[in-house]
Amino acid sequence: MDASEVLRPAGGGTELDIMVTPNAKKAQVGEVDRWRKRLVIKVQPLPSEGRANRAVVDLLSEVFGAKVEIVRGHTDRHKTVVVPLPLEEVRARLEGE
Repeated sequence: MDASEVLRPAGGGTELDIMVTPNAKKAQVGEVDRWRKRLVIKVQPLPSEGRANRAVVDLLSEVFGAKVEIVRGHTDRHKTVVVPLPLEEVRARLEGE
């Protein structure tokens, strides 16, 4: 996976562009969608009452070992999250997945 297309430095961490697929059979971090330039994230909950957003935050926080925060797209499938880690560390963890 080439994660460099979806990552950029942000104050105090790294921004990551994602596309969320709710109601999936299994929660997982997918591949980079090159057309949308977003990392595909699959979660099991439906996007009602913020359940899918919480699942995204929980999944990515577990992957990165740090608290992830959604900064854009709270009500959209296309979101931007901030990971409080340096860009190279985020890239390494994504490519190691």
